[in-house]
Amino acid sequence: MFIRNILGAGAVLATALTATTTETRAESHAMAVPFALDWKFEGPAAPYFAAIDNGHFGENGLSVEITAGSGSLDAIPKVATGAFPVGFADINSLIKFLDQNPGAPVTAVMMIYDKPPFAVIGRKSLGVSAPKDLEGKVLGAPPPDGAWAQFPIFAAENGLDMEAITVEPVGFPTREPMLAEGNVAAITGFSFSSYLNLVRLGVDEEDISTLLMADYGVDLYGNAIIVNTEWAADHTDELKGFLAAVAAGWKDAIADPAAATASLIERNPAADAALEQRRLQLSIDANVLTDATTTNGFGPIDEARFASAIEQIATTYEFQNEPDASLYFTGDYLPEGGFALK
Repeated sequence: MFIRNILGAGAVLATALTATTTETRAESHAMAVPFALDWKFEGPAAPYFAAIDNGHFGENGLSVEITAGSGSLDAIPKVATGAFPVGFADINSLIKFLDQNPGAPVTAVMMIYDKPPFAVIGRKSLGVSAPKDLEGKVLGAPPPDGAWAQFPIFAAENGLDMEAITVEPVGFPTREPMLAEGNVAAITGFSFSSYLNLVRLGVDEEDISTLLMADYGVDLYGNAIIVNTEWAADHTDELKGFLAAVAAGWKDAIADPAAATASLIERNPAADAALEQRRLQLSIDANVLTDATTTNGFGPIDEARFASAIEQIATTYEFQNEPDASLYFTGDYLPEGGFALK
């Protein structure tokens, strides 16, 4: 009996060692894929960490390390130079980058923000409740900000006199504090980020006016997964697996925002979990889980809408080269009909 128990224990130990060895081997064979975010580790980044923690990247043979960014334009040159194979960036900024850098090996492959979060955020107590109220006021805008990049379209669509608006370049860290202190009357930013940052700074929610550009004539897409096209050509299956894992992460976050936020907080312990969960939920409700993605799937774009968006960009941006939608986005790595989020 004693010998049998020893043999049994040995078998269990051998099985455990084999399992551990197999897992280690699987991990060692996973392809490392650095992923460049547009911004800090805040609520809307939670789905990507959920995709790591819930094994979606691992199931596709990928070991993903996520790096924070410093603005909507930040990831584009990182991916174009090959420093990162994949990133997350504003597609409108990508369009301009490719116009100014023809032939750069970067394109968008999966739309995340079907409805862009570009916004002008003001304070009613400082006289900003509608677009026209910006005239005669000071607008704080970080130069690399994706929302600021689209402001000329917003101004044109709403007949604003740009000469009547004092634009003050501000840094990302000082943007919301300056508005909270009344040093500027409004700022440009992503709706879910700036709004909640102001709330955290003690600004009464009733005093905050959020002018979502998409509600005021701006017909653009938002942030997308971008890829280095040279890397994509050599790693087609890995890229398809990466996008499937991203979609699974967003699906998990929609089903259980608290769990996804917990994955985020593990990487950013200093963050306020309740605040970041609310920020995540705002991005889901306004930008990701839209009528279009519910009907047509998550990831692809509508070609007619995209053509219209390019035309709108051309109203305030002078293209150096003939615009070509096929250079800016490809759905070749997505499944037919995109991904289901629910």
